[in-house]
Amino acid sequence: MSKVLVLPGDNIGPEIITEAVRVLETVNQKFGLGIELDYAHLGGAALDAVGEPCPQETLDKARASDAILLGAVGGPQWDDVERHLRPEKGLLTIRSELELFGNLRPAIMYPQLAHASSLKPEFVSGLDILIVRELVGGIYFGEPRGIRTLDNGEREGYNTYKYNESEIRRIGRMAFEAAMVRGKRLCSVDKSNVLEATILWREIITSMAADYPEVELSHMYVDNAAMQLVKEPKQFDVVVTGNMFGDILSDTAAMLTGSIGMLPSASLDKDGGGMYEPCHGSAPDIAGQGVANPLATILSVAMMLRYSLDAVAAADAIEKAVSDVLDQGLRTGDIYTDGMTRVGTVEMGDAVVAAL
Repeated sequence: MSKVLVLPGDNIGPEIITEAVRVLETVNQKFGLGIELDYAHLGGAALDAVGEPCPQETLDKARASDAILLGAVGGPQWDDVERHLRPEKGLLTIRSELELFGNLRPAIMYPQLAHASSLKPEFVSGLDILIVRELVGGIYFGEPRGIRTLDNGEREGYNTYKYNESEIRRIGRMAFEAAMVRGKRLCSVDKSNVLEATILWREIITSMAADYPEVELSHMYVDNAAMQLVKEPKQFDVVVTGNMFGDILSDTAAMLTGSIGMLPSASLDKDGGGMYEPCHGSAPDIAGQGVANPLATILSVAMMLRYSLDAVAAADAIEKAVSDVLDQGLRTGDIYTDGMTRVGTVEMGDAVVAAL
C-alpha cells in the first residue's frame, strides 16, 4: 500500500490535478497498485483556508506519504500579502522541510510537437535533456537576506549565495547517477569566473568525476549555457546546476519543446521520496476557463510512479497514452497548430484515460 498526498494548489492547479488524479486512479485500478490518496492545502489555498501558506497539517501529511502530487501555487490575488505569507513561501518551505534537494526537470521533444517549438524542427527533433537542479540551497535560501536602510537613508536589498561541500556532493551524485543510465554525458553549469560559491561547486564536481570514469564531464558558464540551449540544444544530455541557475535554464529548455505545459518535474529526497509537479506555474490568466494543458501534471504522475512508487509498467503506460493522444491530433491551446483538434482540459484528460 502506497500513500500519495495531493496538493491541488491555486488557480489552474485544481483543474490540472483533477485530470492527473483521474489518470492515477485509472492505472491504480488497472495495475492493482494499492495507492491511497489524501488531500491538503498549500500556497494561496492554504493561506485562504488557515492563514498560512504551508500549514503544519500539510507537512505532517507529507511526511507520512510515499509521494506528493502538486498542482501549482501562487497568483496575483495574493500579491499584497506580507512576504512571509506569500504562496511561493509555502512551496519553498515544504521543499526545505522535506529536504527535497534534487529537482529533475526533463525537456523532451515529442515528435508530434516538433513544429510547435519556437526553433526550427531540425534543431529540436529528438531533443532529450535532463536538468538536475539543486533545490534547497543557494541564493534562494541563503542567510543573511533582507531589505535594510543604510546610514545615508538609502534602502538596499541583499541576498546570500552559498553552498557547502556536502550540498554540492549530494546533487552531483544524483546527476552523475542520472548520466550513467542515459548518454553518459554531464555538463556542470556555474559562474566560477566571478562567484566564489561556484568556484567551490566546480572543484567538487570535478573531483567527483573520478568515481564515474564512464561519464564525460564538461563545465560551462551559465550565460554561455543559456546561449547554447538556444543555439545547439541537442549537445546536452544531463545538466547539473545550482538553484537559481537551474530555475532559469530549465524554463528555457522547457520552451524548446514547444510548451512548458508539456513538462513534468520531480523533487527528490535522499531516499527516493519526492514531490511531483508540472514545470509551469498557476497561470491565473486562464484559470477557470477549462483550457489549461494537464499533460505536464499527468506526466508528473508517471515520474512519481517511476521514481518513488516502483511502478514502472504503470509509468510506461501513462507516457504511451500521452503519446497516443498526441498521435490522434488532440491539442490544448498552448500546443495547437493548424490542422489539429483543439480540446480543453477535461477533454484532454478524457483522451488519456481512454487511451489507458
